[in-house]
Amino acid sequence: MPTFSYSARPASGGEMQTGEIDVPTRDAVLAQLHRQKLIPVSVREKPKQLSLSFGTGVSMRDVVIFTRQFATMINAGLPLVQSLDILAEQTENQALRKTIADVLYDVESGHTLADAMAKHPKVFTELYTNMVAAGEAGGILDTILLRLATFLEKNDALVRKIKGAMIYPGVIFSVAAICVVVLLVFVIPTFQGMFASAGIPLPLPTQIVIGMSAFLQAFWWACGVAIIGFIFGIRQFYKTAQGELLLDKFLLAMPILGDLQRKAAVARFTRTLGTLVASGVSILEGLEITAKTAGNRVIHDAVMGSRASIAGGETISGPLKESGVFPPMVVQMINVGEQTGGLDEMLSKIADFYDDEVDTAVEALLAALEPIMIVVLGVIVGGMIVSMYLPIFDMINAVS
Repeated sequence: MPTFSYSARPASGGEMQTGEIDVPTRDAVLAQLHRQKLIPVSVREKPKQLSLSFGTGVSMRDVVIFTRQFATMINAGLPLVQSLDILAEQTENQALRKTIADVLYDVESGHTLADAMAKHPKVFTELYTNMVAAGEAGGILDTILLRLATFLEKNDALVRKIKGAMIYPGVIFSVAAICVVVLLVFVIPTFQGMFASAGIPLPLPTQIVIGMSAFLQAFWWACGVAIIGFIFGIRQFYKTAQGELLLDKFLLAMPILGDLQRKAAVARFTRTLGTLVASGVSILEGLEITAKTAGNRVIHDAVMGSRASIAGGETISGPLKESGVFPPMVVQMINVGEQTGGLDEMLSKIADFYDDEVDTAVEALLAALEPIMIVVLGVIVGGMIVSMYLPIFDMINAVS
């Protein structure tokens, strides 16, 4: 939102007043000054400063805390404007504080809370604003906010579990890569000079390691360019529809990690759709929003297939079963929920079950990765060291 600086005189006379206002347009500045019984002398928009930050600066955890506090205030009977004003004052995150202040201004100007939040899609998602709109329309905003806060907290916990499971292998692979580079650049050349002065024939494993060392020292820049190019290429390929589908299928097909991703996707899908349906959002709109938050193209396509099925008068469970992604138990429970009219409750039960399944899958992943990482490190680092000692063993045998 732009910032306007102004100069104005009181209508009753007095000294010139100056200040700054964050509002959408110049007319909004004039209207606000008029309400304050000030006569505008000059109103100018301040030039935007160059920002070196990326993203919104508002994390999911910040939104979770804001939503829980907001829900508590509304449920306690505080007026909407007063609740937003308090939150804008006490929020520590400057970017979120600015966003709340903008929302507060729009609400005071006559906009609905959902419309005001929709102007900040990077902070308040489509799911968020749709639930707020449903709460305002039904007169149950306090209930919706409490439900939304619970949903966001559980979703944030799920994301943290997945990220936590990825930290361990990431650290191990990073340490392994650093060890290999140190050995190839600093240790192997020492052995190479010693072997060259001795003039002995080198075994094949030693020749391979020495060749790798020489290549890395001569073409380290090419290795860096190749790695960056590979990462960039994968990212660009993933941005295409076909690439996203192929890579997401590959991830789901991986032995242990794929099972974890599938269970996490099911938990996210059922939790999101169940919360939307229980909040009064239409099933068609709920499925579309859920598909956008799936995080996996295969899941997205299956959910959109269910939406098309519902629009054609069919059931949700049919396309989910055909996708092969959702377990038979999930499909059957959704089918029962559709037939009994308790789809939202059934989806919540599935989400609770698969939250526990994600915990189990994370433990299984970490338990399986630990021995695998030890073996990988042993083979790579230990193999390089042994290959360097093979010529020394030959020298000892020749002397003896």
